[in-house]
Amino acid sequence: MTATLTAPAPVKKKAGKPKQNREAILLFLPALLPVLILSVYPLIRGIALGFTDARAGLHVETNFVGFDNFAKLLHNNLFWDSFRIGVIWTLSVTILQFVAALGLALLLNTDLKFRGVARTLALIPWAMPPVVVAIMWRLLLHPTNGPVNEILQKLHLTDHPINFLGDFSTALPAVIVVGIWVGMPMTTVTLLAGLQGIDRTLYEAAAVDGAGAWSQFWNITLPQLKTVIVAITSLDMIWNFNSFGLVYVLTAGGPGGKTMLPMLFAYNEAFRYGNFGMAAAMGDVMVVIIILFLFFYLRNRLRSEA
Repeated sequence: MTATLTAPAPVKKKAGKPKQNREAILLFLPALLPVLILSVYPLIRGIALGFTDARAGLHVETNFVGFDNFAKLLHNNLFWDSFRIGVIWTLSVTILQFVAALGLALLLNTDLKFRGVARTLALIPWAMPPVVVAIMWRLLLHPTNGPVNEILQKLHLTDHPINFLGDFSTALPAVIVVGIWVGMPMTTVTLLAGLQGIDRTLYEAAAVDGAGAWSQFWNITLPQLKTVIVAITSLDMIWNFNSFGLVYVLTAGGPGGKTMLPMLFAYNEAFRYGNFGMAAAMGDVMVVIIILFLFFYLRNRLRSEA
């Protein structure tokens, strides 16, 4: 007897698939529309403004000027000086914030007494609005009535009050310290979550092999945290570079422009001088530079992990 082979019946597409796709799109729209209206459209509008001579005021004619604003920016030393300050601020806050947060995360990952209370207290700076934090630190660092100056003089570390936020030499370092304090909780929580995801048997095996605490940290903890470190440092760089409210309330860019971050400079150009087109061009330049910086940073870090 010979067996007859029959071709398998063609699989029919489910008739309800297009309907399901339409329903999925309808369910997705409520989340998509606010993003398009409040984020994507303002971004595109802001980029487009950079190529115009838009100014503040009603019924002011706006003309397309091409790359004129960007050509003027090339010779604007004040903007590039603010950009240099912004790079110093971003790198200083991000690096020191990461180091401090990693130390705190390692501490909170141990079997501390009242560990839950300590973790809650570590989140307090993150829970406070930046404006409130800035006002609080302005009071703490006040040259005559601030407790920081009072403590320093009682400890005989200085014989006169220090105007931390008003002196050319101390304004930027003081603002950096406040920035570290504000952003450290979020970085700490992220690193703590990464630490808790590391398999404890790796440490047990390393201890059996005679590895000490530093060897375990260098060969187990850091490699296991690489993905988390890349993610949180990238986000911190973006947040810190675009920082506005904290520094604006602390110093408003002073004294003498020593804390004039690029976002503050663009804000003044737009809302103090009314040059919306030029301010938008500054924003365009900052977006391009931060994207390029993050591209090379992420590429190098991800290559090192491969």
